[in-house]
Amino acid sequence: MPDSLSLFMFDPEQPNQDFPPLEQAWDEPNGLLAVGGDLSVPRLLRAYRSGIFPWFGLREPIYWWSPDPRAVLFPERLRISRSLRKSMRNRDYRVCFDRNFAEVVRSCAAPRSYSRDTWITPAMRAAYQRLRDAGVAHSVEVYDADDRLVGGLYGLAVGGVFCGESMFSRAVDSSKTAFVALAWHLQHWGFALIDCQLPNPHLMSLGVETIPRATFRDLLDQHAATPSGADWAFREAVDLSRWEPGG
Repeated sequence: MPDSLSLFMFDPEQPNQDFPPLEQAWDEPNGLLAVGGDLSVPRLLRAYRSGIFPWFGLREPIYWWSPDPRAVLFPERLRISRSLRKSMRNRDYRVCFDRNFAEVVRSCAAPRSYSRDTWITPAMRAAYQRLRDAGVAHSVEVYDADDRLVGGLYGLAVGGVFCGESMFSRAVDSSKTAFVALAWHLQHWGFALIDCQLPNPHLMSLGVETIPRATFRDLLDQHAATPSGADWAFREAVDLSRWEPGG
């Protein structure tokens, strides 16, 4: 991580200090914008509403990011492969919203096969729980036939944009099932898009694309109001395996 002295630094004596303009974000590493501050609910909400998110490791200060371009999914452009449709039909998964937010976050923070490091530190877990308590953060959970949590994701509803944070999977296609369920509900509730922050092959296979940071910020401004239909109740009667997003 670069020398924090060369970055915009929050003044600890000014808890309501504004974030710097997004145009001040670094090109390398892509999107690094500021350092310091805190993870209070007001500051996090200001950040996400501006297209900024925290990302830092253990024993590091809080780093704030706004990459360019931005990875997003427009729900109507979701790609559901034939194999995923078959998996959703044949696996006895059950999807819920917000039944066990804390466990989803803990599962997302668990070591992966390729790395034991995690950016979801205890401080971050506590911060997202505060956002959940404030009614802003939500989880999508996938349970197997024995009612075991086997996959899911979590993020924040910021107006008509869902800011995805992380996902995990302990069973075949469980995180993809959670993603499809989220996209179906967001489309039907009137959300504009899912913010995926940074692209990766897994997300791109599901239809995630990149847009300029300025376009993403404009979309945040355009969809600042939360759609009135968002009740965060899963529609049990929905057959996700037959959904045609662009239809």
